[in-house]
Amino acid sequence: MSNFRLKVFHSVASHLNFTQAAEELFITQPAVTKNIKELETELNARLFDRIKGKVYLTEAGEILLDYTKQIFELDRKLTYQLSSLSDKYSGQLRLGASTTIGQYILPAVLARFNQEYPDIHITLINDNTKKIEALLAAKEIDMGLVEGKSKNSQLKYTPFIKDEIVAIAHTSKPLSEKDEITLDELRSIPVVLREQGSGSLDVIVDKLHEHNISLRDLNIVMHLGSTEGIKSYLRYSDTLGLISINAISKELKNGEYKIIDITDFEVVRTFDFVQLHGQQQSLSDLFMDFASKTITRSNSL
Repeated sequence: MSNFRLKVFHSVASHLNFTQAAEELFITQPAVTKNIKELETELNARLFDRIKGKVYLTEAGEILLDYTKQIFELDRKLTYQLSSLSDKYSGQLRLGASTTIGQYILPAVLARFNQEYPDIHITLINDNTKKIEALLAAKEIDMGLVEGKSKNSQLKYTPFIKDEIVAIAHTSKPLSEKDEITLDELRSIPVVLREQGSGSLDVIVDKLHEHNISLRDLNIVMHLGSTEGIKSYLRYSDTLGLISINAISKELKNGEYKIIDITDFEVVRTFDFVQLHGQQQSLSDLFMDFASKTITRSNSL
């Protein structure tokens, strides 16, 4: 039901880029420009400034962006409420997931959800926990799935599944000959970790603090922005990686990597659904219930 010109404006305002908006909306860039000009004429206000090749929102644009977010949120709620009357759900659900969840947990859930609810269009953004929480607070997504210990007071967290961070080495490297190491030994062994802002790093730091150890005490050779990056790095280096067991299960089964136990150091965490406080029932709740039941059934098999 939303005005298409408002959708065009919202896309340009979100990306601050006319070309990216055209790609997102599957229209030409001249069509984007035409819709923005028509909207500016209709509202009698300039919405964007173009300075040295960059696009900026004007004060009027900032005001309109805030209202478009509210309009689209009401539109999604209306679609959900009408769909629930007939038990035939439709609409758009914007999800955000931290990297580990988005890569290793959600794909199977999303495939089954699409089979069950083909009229619900889902978009998924993968990023680290802090960025997903920021997108949710800004109402750029409807629900997040995150990892980590830090909690944002603006947001409501609902437990999803348990996970464990484990130390791994590639089986072609000398480190894989070890079955267990102590925390003292960990201080000197080369380690590669996720980047600042990732939930995985947050829980590792929190657990290390319980043992009076900081990241500065470790021999960190590199921080990488993805779990796949860590796994690839370990193929070429005699180094430990600390990652989610959910991210390495297939490689453990085929013998490519080995878990190295760390004495008295167990890093267990919870993956959480995260929503804005006071959010009314929506497609987010439908997905949350479906995902929880799907994972429970999978774990019982």
